[in-house]
Amino acid sequence: MGSAIAICFMLLVSKKSNLGSLRSSSTKVRSLGQGLHGSCSRFPSGPAWEKKAVVMSRGGAAARGAAKPQDRGWAWMVLLAAVLLQGLTLGFPSCIGVFFTDLQHEFQASNSETSWFPSIMVAVLHGGGPLCSILVKRFGYRFAVMLGGLLSSVGMVSSSFCKSLGQLYLTAGLITGLGSCFSFQAGVTALGHYFVRWQALANAMASTGVSLGFTLWPLLSQYMLDEMGWRNTFLIFGGILLNCCVCGAIMRPVQLASGSLVQLPRPGEDSGRRAEEAQLSNGASSPHLKYQQQNRKTACFQMLQKYLAFDIFCQNKGYQIYTIGVTWMMMGFVLPHVYLVPYAIQNGVEERKAALLISIIGFINIFIRPLTGLLSGHRIFTGRRIYLFSLAVLLCGLSNFICIISAEFSVLIVYCVILSIAMSGIGALTFQVLMDVVEMDRFSSALGLFTVLESITLLIGPPLTGLLVDITNDFHYVFYTSSFLMISAALFMGLSFCALEKKRNLKEASKVPLDNPSRYQYNDTPAELQPESQSTPAVVYITSI
Repeated sequence: MGSAIAICFMLLVSKKSNLGSLRSSSTKVRSLGQGLHGSCSRFPSGPAWEKKAVVMSRGGAAARGAAKPQDRGWAWMVLLAAVLLQGLTLGFPSCIGVFFTDLQHEFQASNSETSWFPSIMVAVLHGGGPLCSILVKRFGYRFAVMLGGLLSSVGMVSSSFCKSLGQLYLTAGLITGLGSCFSFQAGVTALGHYFVRWQALANAMASTGVSLGFTLWPLLSQYMLDEMGWRNTFLIFGGILLNCCVCGAIMRPVQLASGSLVQLPRPGEDSGRRAEEAQLSNGASSPHLKYQQQNRKTACFQMLQKYLAFDIFCQNKGYQIYTIGVTWMMMGFVLPHVYLVPYAIQNGVEERKAALLISIIGFINIFIRPLTGLLSGHRIFTGRRIYLFSLAVLLCGLSNFICIISAEFSVLIVYCVILSIAMSGIGALTFQVLMDVVEMDRFSSALGLFTVLESITLLIGPPLTGLLVDITNDFHYVFYTSSFLMISAALFMGLSFCALEKKRNLKEASKVPLDNPSRYQYNDTPAELQPESQSTPAVVYITSI
């Protein structure tokens, strides 16, 4: 009995102690809530703060639950879309030579007048890069690709109703070229977002779309031209180019695991801006008005420096030499693509066989271009890719003499094989060499100026050569001109880079004793025991900005 009473007494004491601990913990929680309420009252409230909180919560949720889409899953669908995009855009101008003779007869135009049509298309396709970069930055690559597909389609459909060459310049030349530029360059940007580990492989596989376009577009163009004429063919091409919009729809924006927060304007800045606007509306003068024009000029200069790297062109000798050489080379590089089919037809080759010549160039490119890329990636060519590029340009220029020797179909096939091998080297190394001579943090702006200057010579090259053909009535001058431009550009780039490398080696050899003075003097005190305040100041030589 006594033991039962003792047990009951102990249970009663333990209940009271538990109740006391619960009351003390509830008191602590209440005081913590009041402290949090007081501290939260010091933060701003209202719609701006609520919006920021929602954005932060969404960003945190995205960071916790978003899966990484790079290098797997939907990224391979994006790669397939990029292959199709490059075939539809970069491969499309290869078929214009098939329509050259028909357009010339339709509008009773000369070779120079007719060649302006493909020249404008190719020049806008290469030179619209800075405008495409602004569009991608403002609206995203998906919108840019779909807008480019729509513009390309509208341009080709409108060109089927043209009554003059001037209208054809505007529709198929300017509008279609600009749309192709948007779709191609925005597609390359999307590919860079979806692939990180396999980015080099993805770019190499996507570039095969250009070779597929070179192979298929001329054959399709010649077949449709024989069946329904050039106007109906252009109309159908407008429908085919709408597939760029489908490719753009596949390239949905990447949702990364680390989401970025939306930056909203600060309340002080917002109120200050509203007060300034109120003063201006009442007729008062703002203290910043006198600097407004100067700020606009500064912003314009910063935008030009961002997308067109004139400072790199003036200071980097390697970039300067390479840009001038490629710009000069492009004036002759495009000529065989425009005039090869008319040259073959004039010398008695059937139209279907003449169109097959361009397809042979594209088919060989499918296999040779990846091999050239693998060869240039070997460590033997590290820092020497410019010489491999110059060799490919030299081979491309020398191959044009084959067409001068004979215009038989078998000889032209040999010419197309050699030209395709040289073109594969040029296509695989053009941007790789640019990466070698320019730092990657300025590559986009250097590429902008590079493509703009390149587009100028692409624009004026075929019309000037067409004028020469009109004067002489001889297509051989097309290949003479192309050979001269390509060979001179190859020699200029190769010899200039060789001289630049020798000059750099001499300069480095003269600075070897001064680069590390500690190697030439004895110091018995260990380096780790010297205080930092007494360390010898380092000599820094600034060779470039």
